[in-house]
This record gives sequence, C-alpha cells and structure tokens, in this order.
Amino acid sequence: MAEPTTAPATESRVVYNVTEIMKFLPHRYPFQLVDRIVELDAPKRIVGLKNVTTNEEFFQGHFPGAPVMPGVLVLEAMAQVGGIMLYQELPEGERGKKLIYISGIGNAKFRRPVVPGDQLRIEVELIHRRTNCGKMSGRALVDGKLVAEAVEMFVIADRPAAQ
Repeated sequence: MAEPTTAPATESRVVYNVTEIMKFLPHRYPFQLVDRIVELDAPKRIVGLKNVTTNEEFFQGHFPGAPVMPGVLVLEAMAQVGGIMLYQELPEGERGKKLIYISGIGNAKFRRPVVPGDQLRIEVELIHRRTNCGKMSGRALVDGKLVAEAVEMFVIADRPAAQ
C-alpha cells in the first residue's frame, strides 16, 4: 500500500497578521486580498499569503461551475503586498494621508488558474524607487508553481480630502 500524501505545510511564520495588515492598507473586505505577511526585508522584498476560498464574491460570476480567480485580482494582490512594504516604510503619521496607486503593469503573464482552496504565495521585490514612484516585480505561486508574474509601477499620492 502506498504512503498517503500530505499537502505542503502552510507558512507558519507571521510578520503581520490580517489585523496588522489593516493598519497599513486602506483596502477592506471584499477587496483586501492579503491575509498574512510571512517575510519582510524592507525596502527590498516582501512575501505575503492570500487564502483563496470558495466564498470569494468574484467566484459567483467568474465562472459559474468552474470558478477561477480573475487574473487582474492576482495582480491586485501583488500590488497590495508591495503596498504593505511601501506603507510600512512611511512615517506613521503619513500613512493615513497617502494612497499608493498602480500606474502601470508590464510583462504580465498568467501561467495557470487560481481556484478555491489555493493559497497564493506572493513574492514582491522592489526594482527601483524615487520619492513618490517606482517599480516592483511580483510573482504569485501555488504549491511552489508559478501562476502569475508581472512588473508593476506605482505612485504614492496624497489622499484626496473627504467630500
């Protein structure tokens, strides 16, 4: 009889949990796409996790009977992980006054679908940064296999005044 196989162990190290992530990111449910930060070597590199569950709202229509996480949301998850690294580098008093926007995406490639039950491991490295703009390289993996990659440009801007 063959030995039973087990799923790979999930990341046990936690740099920031979901509650701590909410102190950095302005995103909230259903658009917060990062559950945990497991590595941080600021300002150069960060690794985050996104647990993809069947309860995600986008699965209702993408696609009924064959749920797949939209690729643009995988890219958004990469941007949010990178954003955490950028926000945590800002002085604490400035974090709530700034928003980080994606200003461009290059070389995006999607290698395989992301489905309910997957855990995305999102690895982001800073390529270069000026005061309020820069470029990051991101990769998303599931079970050690590359599912998506892209270069994302960003700008850091003042948060618009409340209306």
